[in-house]
Amino acid sequence: MKAFFDLFKLRIGFVIALTALAGLLVSPGGAGPGAGAATVLVLAVLVSSAAAGAFNQYYEVDLDRRMRRTRALRFVSGRARRDPGGWLPLMAALVIASTTAAWLAANTAAALFTFLGAFVYAIVYTVWLKRRTWWNIVIGGLAGSFAVLAGAAAVSPTLSADALILALVLFLWTPPHFWSLAIAFREDYEAAGVPMLPVVTGDAVAARAILVHAIVLVAASLALALLSPGPLYAACAAAGGMLFIRRAWQLYRVPDRPHAMRCFKASLLQLGVLLIGVMLDAGLRSAIAG
Repeated sequence: MKAFFDLFKLRIGFVIALTALAGLLVSPGGAGPGAGAATVLVLAVLVSSAAAGAFNQYYEVDLDRRMRRTRALRFVSGRARRDPGGWLPLMAALVIASTTAAWLAANTAAALFTFLGAFVYAIVYTVWLKRRTWWNIVIGGLAGSFAVLAGAAAVSPTLSADALILALVLFLWTPPHFWSLAIAFREDYEAAGVPMLPVVTGDAVAARAILVHAIVLVAASLALALLSPGPLYAACAAAGGMLFIRRAWQLYRVPDRPHAMRCFKASLLQLGVLLIGVMLDAGLRSAIAG
């Protein structure tokens, strides 16, 4: 089971699937799909993300072999045979199946966004950008945004302002999250020749970029509270956001590995609390309406 989770990056996949659910719940003005169709859509996003995650590990064996943090991954260690005739068709089939499921459960727009999330992570980020530019994770952050939009499109192909702001929040969240990790493991990225921002500019400049991103991110998450989400969401967004900004400020003051790891963990907590806030608020609105 652990091998399955690790190979398909299912921990990340579950978070991506939750962002699709959040996109669905935050979108006002439509009945949306039923519970069964919504479940299928969320699972479709999970499967497409898992396929992209597996491709990322399959494609990056040469990089992962040079990094202490990733040397134990199954394609690197040989515990999973890197057979293109088996793995690549399977990954492609999973993306096609998940896109088709999203289309059948919701509509064409939801299917398109489901596909684009996997495409951006697997091809745009992994193949085209990661080895070439520090913009890799900035543009790669669109993968999470497309998951939000897939959920929102299931309610209405005409995306609401709520859904667009939540997609922006996910787009802004990804760079400081990964840059914090890149500061903590900068030597690994240097050894692999991956131009993450701390490698290109140094830890101090990267820490400043993380702080700026965190502030703008939290501002965007609080702006969402001015629309349909209510006080439960606002409280969660404020609590998680303030913790993230605090950790980012501490990292800016002392840009070292311990502070980078604290900032990295705070970013995970911030996103988790934010998504919980969306769901709690949607549940409260549903109870009041019922």
